[in-house]
Amino acid sequence: MVGVGERWRRYLVCHKHHEAQRQRPHCEQVVKELAAEVWSLRESDGAGHSKRVSAWCASACYGRYLRLSNTGRLAIEAAKIKAAEGLDGRCVAHSNDDTLSGADLGLGYEQVQRIEQPRRSLKSGLRLRPVYHRAVHRTHVHVGLSVLALLLERVAEHACAETWRNIRDDLRQMTLAQLSGPSGTVSPVIEAARITYKGLKRLEI
Repeated sequence: MVGVGERWRRYLVCHKHHEAQRQRPHCEQVVKELAAEVWSLRESDGAGHSKRVSAWCASACYGRYLRLSNTGRLAIEAAKIKAAEGLDGRCVAHSNDDTLSGADLGLGYEQVQRIEQPRRSLKSGLRLRPVYHRAVHRTHVHVGLSVLALLLERVAEHACAETWRNIRDDLRQMTLAQLSGPSGTVSPVIEAARITYKGLKRLEI
């Protein structure tokens, strides 16, 4: 607990096992890419070498695992990788409500993340720029679309008895091909995995 009066805050460190399992393969892939880049840098020299070293050190994703020697060479620091693995699946939630139990506070934080996930998907998948609304009705529509996206996720999860992340990954296996010929153009769906069709059937699509 930190602060007094209106600024009083209660902080809770949460650990989500499923999130840690999701983050671990990503970390392993990052280390593999770093190892390949460090090996490549050993074979280069000159101005191009210095620029590449600076870019990798400044990277928010890769730089925290690297160490720059006195000779200007990059090396992967195992201690930093070990420390990062200890943070997998961990997050900090805070509240000024002392009536909530630790479990309720952690669950509320996870629900907030689920609500914000559709917005993050729009920004990353569609590369939407930040939107600043000046009119009240535009704000209402923005919030309404986010709630609708969340509702569709819940409906799909209940219908398929599966998490939205897994449903989304299954649907991504479907691809559309465009074939052109003398008789015209057709766009057939390339055969996807059986589980994808099973999910579409449950959703009545």
